[in-house]
Amino acid sequence: MATVVLVGTLDTKGAEYAWLRERLREYGSDVLLVDTGILPPPAQAPTADVPAAAVARAAGHDLAKLRSSGDRGAAVAAMADGVTEVVLDLHREGRLHAVLAAAGSGGSSIAAQAMRALPIGVPKVLVSTMAGGDVSPYVGSSDITLMYSVVDISGINSVSRQVLGNAAAAAAGMARRFERNHDELAGQGRKVVAATMFGVTTPAIDAARARLDELGYEVLVFHATGAGGRAVEKLASDGLLDGVLDLTTTELADDLVGGVLSAGPERLTAAGRAGIPQVVAPGALDMVNFGPESTVPARFADRELLVHNPTVTLMRTTAQEMATLGASLGHKLAAARGPAELFWPLRGVSAVDIDGGPFEDPAADAAGLSALRTTVRGSGVRLHEMDVHINDASFAVAMADRLDELIGSRELTGIKER
Repeated sequence: MATVVLVGTLDTKGAEYAWLRERLREYGSDVLLVDTGILPPPAQAPTADVPAAAVARAAGHDLAKLRSSGDRGAAVAAMADGVTEVVLDLHREGRLHAVLAAAGSGGSSIAAQAMRALPIGVPKVLVSTMAGGDVSPYVGSSDITLMYSVVDISGINSVSRQVLGNAAAAAAGMARRFERNHDELAGQGRKVVAATMFGVTTPAIDAARARLDELGYEVLVFHATGAGGRAVEKLASDGLLDGVLDLTTTELADDLVGGVLSAGPERLTAAGRAGIPQVVAPGALDMVNFGPESTVPARFADRELLVHNPTVTLMRTTAQEMATLGASLGHKLAAARGPAELFWPLRGVSAVDIDGGPFEDPAADAAGLSALRTTVRGSGVRLHEMDVHINDASFAVAMADRLDELIGSRELTGIKER
């Protein structure tokens, strides 16, 4: 029987969780109830399978001390850390096939942290009073299914009965499918490669994907818009990738300069920590992304801008910025535990960085390459310089073929520590 793990604060929402547990059982699920409440639950609250004290201990805290401290923020953070450890342990033990929570702002933050820690593909359903607004802090780069509660999570009434009932039915159905179709969710046995693209590197990714498909890989393509890069990092951290073809690293430029598509400072680190083979290129490092032209910060008024479309304005990176980005690429790959190689196209890094193109700037590109060469010298990171444009099919195929070789070599020799 598939198991749904119910995560909730029984000190304030015991009746609602008792009702949810009964619905899940009616829908054919086994249920494990985890209490993340800080205060003692009322007498009529359901008995938790994992009580709040055990949740606190999982994060190295004592529940009584959390209660007596009077610091609600610290207590919420501690319970979030604790329930994260609890659900990860349950998942590793094969006792978790879906997670369901229903909460306000505090409970949503606790449950969402635990859900984000689980691998992509594990069903996660969160009914929240916060789902009608900006949900990015809750979802992050995970695959959480969010439902707006419409009414507060405060009693079972004609509205909450329908919303919570739908959530329970969804979680039960997802849990059954996850239990029965785990092989399908894992990619049906084919090795999985993540590839990154932008509109200005699409021809390269199309060629690389076609080649990797010929070689027998399942290729997951991610749009490098911030969320896409974070998703690649998440999949790598979860151990769901066999390799990464990171052709489009433009999010690093946004993070450095202040564009709107940053994936954060941890971009291009997860595969290295996990020892996953990766081949990397400076795709679209010639640009920083903003919204409509009117939204470009005033401090960039004298910079070279290109209106890509009515909602996207591109700004050319300078030689100094390219040098910083080249060094960043080198440092991040030099720290990798597994095989990591860089490919640099000498005739331009995007569709607009080309002979006669609006972002053509050989000096800026050369500054990036020079800094990269200096950074990787003696590091063990191999640098391939190809006298072609990034969107030349030969460049993409060379990256794909090399990634295939690195994956094959890793299988024979295992991860080599640098």
